Amino acid sequence: MLLLVTSLLLCELPHPAFLLIPEKSDLRTVAPASSLNVRFDSRTMNLSWDCQENTTFSKCFLTDKKNRVVEPRLSNNECSCTFREICLHEGVTFEVHVNTSQRGFQQKLLYPNSGREGTAAQNFSCFIYNADLMNCTWARGPTAPRDVQYFLYIRNSKRRREIRCPYYIQDSGTHVGCHLDNLSGLTSRNYFLVNGTSREIGIQFFDSLLDTKKIERFNPPSNVTVRCNTTHCLVRWKQPRTYQKLSYLDFQYQLDVHRKNTQPGTENLLINVSGDLENRYNFPSSEPRAKHSVKIRAADVRILNWSSWSEAIEFGSDDGNLGSVYIYVLLIVGTLVCGIVLGFLFKRFLRIQRLFPPVPQIKDKLNDNHEVEDEVALQRKTLCDEGKNLKIGRARWLTPVIPALWEAKTGRSRGQEIETILADTVKPHLY
Repeated sequence: MLLLVTSLLLCELPHPAFLLIPEKSDLRTVAPASSLNVRFDSRTMNLSWDCQENTTFSKCFLTDKKNRVVEPRLSNNECSCTFREICLHEGVTFEVHVNTSQRGFQQKLLYPNSGREGTAAQNFSCFIYNADLMNCTWARGPTAPRDVQYFLYIRNSKRRREIRCPYYIQDSGTHVGCHLDNLSGLTSRNYFLVNGTSREIGIQFFDSLLDTKKIERFNPPSNVTVRCNTTHCLVRWKQPRTYQKLSYLDFQYQLDVHRKNTQPGTENLLINVSGDLENRYNFPSSEPRAKHSVKIRAADVRILNWSSWSEAIEFGSDDGNLGSVYIYVLLIVGTLVCGIVLGFLFKRFLRIQRLFPPVPQIKDKLNDNHEVEDEVALQRKTLCDEGKNLKIGRARWLTPVIPALWEAKTGRSRGQEIETILADTVKPHLY
């Protein structure tokens, strides 16, 4: 009976082979880390591993110290991936995941910046100038030994060409800069690596990604000219030559118009002008204008990394108070012109008076008869008093009375009136 019960219990237990089958078919056993043999080439930025048969899934990525993840695109049959837009001097961790039809693989690779902390180059910067030249500079690491030496390598974004520094700038025998006069191998974005060597200790490296658009310093605009008329001054200039191929719409200009002989502390007038085909600006300035100077600088409209100022061009008069002088001169000239015109008109008036004397007006004889008689009597008395003291001909001193007597008498001719006046005047009197 006991044997029967035991046999029944054994029949109800699952088969040992069923315990080996996972519940889900997509789960894979993770192989030891050394099975993929992950490796990294810092020159080509390529991460590779050993290929596995019947691979169904694979991916690679890195994580930096700030927990930022970079994952390039990868197909299932590839056994490598390339990282292009990364910097490694802070240290990163690479990780590879691969799945096959039988099992799964996973491996991490730590890529530290070996060497003593603080020995890498610092304050690294580069700039392109004069469209064909580039300078890169850096400083010695604070913990670097005396015999440290740095070397610069440049790779374009495609990693197909490596440029070594041809001319180093030295400070006490240590390379602290590099000058390049041939930029044909550069692209829009480039990778810069500064390695260090020393006999005493290991030197850390420094790397950086730089965009040529952001590091180029334009030359100032050339051929700046100023032409003025009575109301405006036309400022024109020529677009600077650049390393990048830019259109006129990519430029932004700034004009600094400064008036001479101004008080200290006066701010200059800065004028922003967008690039166009003609590159000109009409500055309103009417005559008389004081002396001004104008200079121009240029930049990429998207970055506004301004160039140096062009040479100042002056326009206007030398004297700052020339406007007041012009006003005084105009007043004096205007006064003289007015005086001449008035004198001419006065002389002309006198000539007209001589050519056309005024015609005597005929008075009303009936209304003015009494006034005329009184005036004649007064003139007679005056002439009699003067005749006693003057020894001149009677005809001459009697002349002023004739017109008055002629006007006083009515109904008689002028000749008769004269004879009557003379007869009354020279008539002898008996005393």
